[in-house]
Amino acid sequence: MNSEDWDRRYAGSELLWTAQPNRFLVAEVSDLPPGRALDLACGEGRNAVWLAEQGWNVTGVDFSGAALGKAGALAEARGVCAEWVQADLADYEPERAAYDLVVILYLQLPAHERRPILRRAGAAVAPGGVLLVIAHDRSNLEHGWGGPQDPVVLYTAGDVTADLVEEDFEIERAETVDRPVETDGEVKTALDLLVRATAAA
Repeated sequence: MNSEDWDRRYAGSELLWTAQPNRFLVAEVSDLPPGRALDLACGEGRNAVWLAEQGWNVTGVDFSGAALGKAGALAEARGVCAEWVQADLADYEPERAAYDLVVILYLQLPAHERRPILRRAGAAVAPGGVLLVIAHDRSNLEHGWGGPQDPVVLYTAGDVTADLVEEDFEIERAETVDRPVETDGEVKTALDLLVRATAAA
């Protein structure tokens, strides 16, 4: 899907996704001292806004202007500030070694498109900073619930660590995690990948 497709999905006043932050982001970041954070493919800004509420100086990047409009409105409603950048991650070059936290949540792209984005994201992490990647895991297609049904855009924690092989990171977590989802009065289990890595100081 291109930016125009996502603009159409994000059209309207209601949020396409929840306003609550991702549960794994909250769990992995709550112990970190606030600093500069970069949220790539930030969508409607729920995670960036939560980070700003925790005291982070946040930049959110997405190629959908409609999504960023909602992100700005959400930040204003919650009384926080963030920088919003409209850019295609295929072309976006974040400042190198500049961020204490870089997060990429549910960026589902084929490997040849994903790999350079993840490597640029890794290069943007400051020494001692954290890179957090969460996405629909490849195993979700057969063993989980929901998510993209195209295997080409699904990957694993091992794929992420391989993408980062050229960067100097300590991999703290690289695994598949369960994400309970309430739907139609019952709880389903989605399978996500989670990679948390700390850049060498």
